[in-house]
Amino acid sequence: MFMSTGLAAKTGADVFGTISVAMVTPFTTTNNVDLDKATQLARHLVDHGVDSLVLAGTTGESPTTTLSEKLDLLTAVRREVGDSIKIIAGAGTNNTVTSVELARASAQAGADALLVVTPYYSKPSQEGIYHHFATVAQATDLPVCLYDIPPRSVVPIAADTMRRLAELPTIQAVKDAKGNIAEATALIAETGLAWYSGDDPLNLPWLSVGATGFISVIGHLAPAQLVQLHQSFNNGDLAQARKINASLNPLVAAQGKLGGVTMAKAGLKLQGLDMGTPRLPVMAATTEEIEALRHNMEKSGVL
Repeated sequence: MFMSTGLAAKTGADVFGTISVAMVTPFTTTNNVDLDKATQLARHLVDHGVDSLVLAGTTGESPTTTLSEKLDLLTAVRREVGDSIKIIAGAGTNNTVTSVELARASAQAGADALLVVTPYYSKPSQEGIYHHFATVAQATDLPVCLYDIPPRSVVPIAADTMRRLAELPTIQAVKDAKGNIAEATALIAETGLAWYSGDDPLNLPWLSVGATGFISVIGHLAPAQLVQLHQSFNNGDLAQARKINASLNPLVAAQGKLGGVTMAKAGLKLQGLDMGTPRLPVMAATTEEIEALRHNMEKSGVL
């Protein structure tokens, strides 16, 4: 039996949580947001150990949901879970004015923090990226988690830009889906920002260099396993942490093939939680894809 050694970083845990799921937005058969299903899913994830939810992020289909839908979702989930977990509202777009409006509305609706992604498509300069984030961060008093994901935004948040942003009081964390662990190791030490793995294949490596936790997609299907992975690392049981991490690899592979939204919704349905299908342009899984996903879920022990 391992005693807790406190190996995991604690920075930001009281603000952003430790095990977070970037929650899908459920839709009805008529393609409306299903608030009843949303509260059911939120309760399911919380009951399995998740201590933070990102609502209306990319996996929540933020580009194809309206402001009112996002706020209704946040209000419904907050009513369901109360203050038992942290709710992080996705407030990032490629329009600074729109992002400010979304940030303010989310704060008024009861969000604990904001997740703000790098402006996508426009390919702004680093100076433009800095001023975009700074403007959104200064629009409310809520803590902000920057979301660095160059595969989608095209441009990364450069290390020097990150250092400048870390000087702003409300910018307190990073969701890293860039995967440059060497660069981030120095930034974690220098900036004091809380770091979160935003790429499930790297969850365990991120913990080793000082990340606080995960903002996960495969956590929809394996919330308890992610909690156990984090606890095992924190307790110094690295062999068990590696074992759990390896067991989740089939889910990582499935996400790579299907994309996060499609994989999560199809997998939840296989687990008995029907969250509907994605909105276009994201497609639902085909029969063949569902069978392959079923196999991967069985290999990971989540079905």
